[in-house]
Amino acid sequence: MTPKGIGLSANVQEYLVAHGAGIDPIAGELINVTAELGGVSRMQIAPEQAAFMTLLTRLLDVRFAVEVGTFTGFSALAIARGLAPGGRLLCCDVSDEWVNVGRPFWERAGVADQIEVVIAPAAETLAALPENPPIDLAFIDADKGSYHIYYEEMLRRLSPRGVILVDNVLWGGRVADPDVDLDEQPDTAHIREFNSHVVADPRTTQVMLPIADGLTLIALAP
Repeated sequence: MTPKGIGLSANVQEYLVAHGAGIDPIAGELINVTAELGGVSRMQIAPEQAAFMTLLTRLLDVRFAVEVGTFTGFSALAIARGLAPGGRLLCCDVSDEWVNVGRPFWERAGVADQIEVVIAPAAETLAALPENPPIDLAFIDADKGSYHIYYEEMLRRLSPRGVILVDNVLWGGRVADPDVDLDEQPDTAHIREFNSHVVADPRTTQVMLPIADGLTLIALAP
């Protein structure tokens, strides 16, 4: 089961991926192995998002990237492939079991030496980071109730040309559904609150893109 972008039919997504960066054998195998985990595999990013993230990382000449929410390592693979020579990626997650699924694929892709994994609550890991080196690229894709914590920790360490990527900001369209029961779907409330906070933040400028489940790009305000 390949993760699919919001609103895309299977054939449109297949065409989109085929006429973009495509899926190389290593990435394809990681997608398939993750799919074998069952329903939880929906946490994996879509292939078109991975291709976008690799290209963006390369364009930004990223030396230091931080990811919160690694899961089985597909997003980490995408970021690491775009790092500048000597660049590194810090991955924050709480499940070594899931991260270990991706490690062999990082090795095969030749990027494992550029990736550091810390298994601990991400808020603690981020709070302990020094001010230098600054973060050139950040990716947030973890527990929705803590998005604002991760955002603040990364923002104060963001390089002048840095970008924060935030995943799942459309949340299957539920963020715009007035009939959603927020008592039954607290994550929808969390994401709505986070989206509202970001768009009102005078410190930053942002754009929300309908890539996969919604991806917001945030940069420091000019």
